[in-house]
Amino acid sequence: MNIRTAVEKDMPQLLDIYNYEAEHGFATFDFTPKTMEERMVWFREHNVGNHPLIVAEEDGKAVGYASLSAYRPKEAYKETVELSIYIDKEYRRRGIAGKLAAVILEIAREREDIHTVVSVITGGNEASMKLHEQLGFVHCGTIREVGIKFGKILDIENYQIIL
Repeated sequence: MNIRTAVEKDMPQLLDIYNYEAEHGFATFDFTPKTMEERMVWFREHNVGNHPLIVAEEDGKAVGYASLSAYRPKEAYKETVELSIYIDKEYRRRGIAGKLAAVILEIAREREDIHTVVSVITGGNEASMKLHEQLGFVHCGTIREVGIKFGKILDIENYQIIL
C-alpha cells in the first residue's frame, strides 16, 4: 500500500467511496450522493494551507482517504481542523484507516498552523472510536440523538487531539 497526496485523477474513486457511505452507511449524515462537480469543490479546498488530503493506493487505485478540513468557518477556529477518514467497502478491516490516520497526524504535527484536530464519529462506530483513542485522541462528549438516517436515531461522539 502506498500513501500519498491525493490528485485529481483519484476523484472518481474518492467520489464512489463517499457516495457509498451516503447511500448505505452511517459515516456521513448525507443521504444524497454528491456529484463530481460538488466533490471537486471539496477537492480544491484541500492540499491548500492546513487542509491536507491523502489517499491509500492499492492495486493501482485509491482505496481510502483521509482529510483535514476546516472545523468551523469563524476565524478563531483557523488552527483547528476536522479529520475525516473513508475506506472503500472492499478494503476495510485491513488497517488502512489506521495507517492513513497516522500519516495525516504526522503531517499535522509538522505544521505550525494546526493546533487541534477534531473528529466527529457516529455513535456506535466502536472501531473508529478505538482507533482514535489508540492515536491519542480524547473523548470530549456525546451529542445525543442529533441525526436520523435510515430510520435510526444517531448520536455523535466528539474526539480531539491537541498537537
